[in-house]
Amino acid sequence: MPSGRLPRLAAWTSSLLLAAGAALFGAGQASAAADFGYVALGDSYSSGVGAGNYDSSSGACKRTNRAYPALWAAANSPQTFAFTACSGARTGDVLSGQLGPLDSGTDLVSITIGGNDAGFADVMTTCVLQSEATCVSRINQAKAYVDSTLPGRLDQVYDAIRGRAPAARVVVLGYPRFYKLNGTCVTGLTEGERTAINGAADHLNAAIGKRATAHGFTFASVVSAFTGHEICSGDAWLHSVNWLNIGESYHPTAAGQSGGYLPVFRSKA
Repeated sequence: MPSGRLPRLAAWTSSLLLAAGAALFGAGQASAAADFGYVALGDSYSSGVGAGNYDSSSGACKRTNRAYPALWAAANSPQTFAFTACSGARTGDVLSGQLGPLDSGTDLVSITIGGNDAGFADVMTTCVLQSEATCVSRINQAKAYVDSTLPGRLDQVYDAIRGRAPAARVVVLGYPRFYKLNGTCVTGLTEGERTAINGAADHLNAAIGKRATAHGFTFASVVSAFTGHEICSGDAWLHSVNWLNIGESYHPTAAGQSGGYLPVFRSKA
């Protein structure tokens, strides 16, 4: 073989090997990207109560494809998506009934939890039906629970998540403020009650965020995303009290899920 062909043959062989290596590396990347597991835990703010179009198979949990977890999954096509969030869930319900899909292969977890433990549904009912003084007293009771008891219960949930899914990125989402102060509402709660309710939401979010951060999780506040879209804003992404469908009261609408929760989750996932 003429000597001039040897360098060309070596270069050609080297190129083939590099191309084969790149193909194998690319295939590995694609496989890794496809092998992605996402589990959505939590309460009604994650199941999508208020957004409508509920999956009948989810029963009283009222999960919907309009909720931010389902919207994110539809846009990102994880290989596995387990949606166990359930309306009315407390920390104990997450521990007893939602963690099954978590395992060492879980890559991403989302959760909203704590509001039901603190009794915020009862807070809102009390404030709508009772005097301002009674409303504020009930809010203070809820805040005391958030200070004394909720942190330990959150720790139990977060410990369980990390134990079952040690490598997962965990995004803990908070709750919006409910009211725009000095807004368009001319009836209903007083400004004092609205201010106290917003303050309680901030208090709850601070407690949740502190425990999430302590566990190495990412806390995602939705307060800014909902600013300008609170009740009394004129463009609300939250249902006000609805006596014909009380369960949807004070929950995000479909727009609140897609325009409020989804972008915040997407930025942290």
